[in-house]
Amino acid sequence: MRFASSDVGRQSLEPVWFTFLNGSDIEQLELTDIEILDAVEEGLRAQGLGETVIEPRVHLMPDPSFNGHFNVLRGYVAPLALAGVKIVGDYVGNYKAGLPSEMALLNLFDPRTGMPVAVLDATAITEMRTGALTALGARHLARPDARVLGHIGARATSYWNVRLLDRIFDLTEIRVHSRRPESREAFAERLERELGKPVIVTEDWKTCVDGADIVVEASRLERPEPLLKTEWIAPGALVVPYGTHSAVELTLTDIMDKIVVDDWGQAHAGPFGALRAHVDSGRLDESNLHGELGEIVAGSKPGRESADETNLFWHRGLSLSDIALGAAVLKKAEERGLGQKLRFS
Repeated sequence: MRFASSDVGRQSLEPVWFTFLNGSDIEQLELTDIEILDAVEEGLRAQGLGETVIEPRVHLMPDPSFNGHFNVLRGYVAPLALAGVKIVGDYVGNYKAGLPSEMALLNLFDPRTGMPVAVLDATAITEMRTGALTALGARHLARPDARVLGHIGARATSYWNVRLLDRIFDLTEIRVHSRRPESREAFAERLERELGKPVIVTEDWKTCVDGADIVVEASRLERPEPLLKTEWIAPGALVVPYGTHSAVELTLTDIMDKIVVDDWGQAHAGPFGALRAHVDSGRLDESNLHGELGEIVAGSKPGRESADETNLFWHRGLSLSDIALGAAVLKKAEERGLGQKLRFS
């Protein structure tokens, strides 16, 4: 039998294997809060030191009638020697079918050869790294004595927001609200069970966030609507809005001493984001942007500098965080003997 030259080369290659980790594998790892925070912080530090490549996310909307879209996130983290691409579906109405609103796959590659390293169920990774970004932003931008949290939204990432914020601040008052009564009640019950603390379920946005030390807006709006009022934000508070569609007033940025984002390249690109209107109207640009969180983590820019600062941290979600947490998950799975080795070629 004769082979084309490309076929001869293919026949002589050593087998290429990659690791597949499903959701059950990742659940069995029982990642600790500290492991999650440390991994995501490592990615942020690499970004702040200029040791990463991050491409703004792109979107695929198959059909407007499906009420959802896909986000594609791409990046490279040099200290981890990994490149990655995550595809996550964002479908607001999935709860009606008993499905998570966000389900994801993370693909990790050797950046030197392009060969696959791992494919991971990234649904839990997405939830954990999002909560870690919220908490790490608060570590650097909220008052150290912040104890009252007002949290809007009960999506899967919301649990990790509250859990990891509580890990850092040991919260004394946790208020939650979401659009559907059944979702906010279930959310509060889970938090009380897991954290061992009482949780206040509120009937409206104002009661939830008015005067809180830390305000997190993780709503699931179907279109922009200014439900979070600027007048409710207490001096010295930190506000973390990251809903897909904006739920804040345009005046929110006017009261801020520092505005920080996870990645400015993403912040002023794409159709979605909590401060989309602020960027598009020129209300937020590089002239009044304090910087990126990675710069603060790496020490090149200051975080909070006084108790009376009122600050805002807007994160869209970083591929670098997915890659960094994915790398930590992969390492722990190898140590535990979890996952499957699949032959690529």
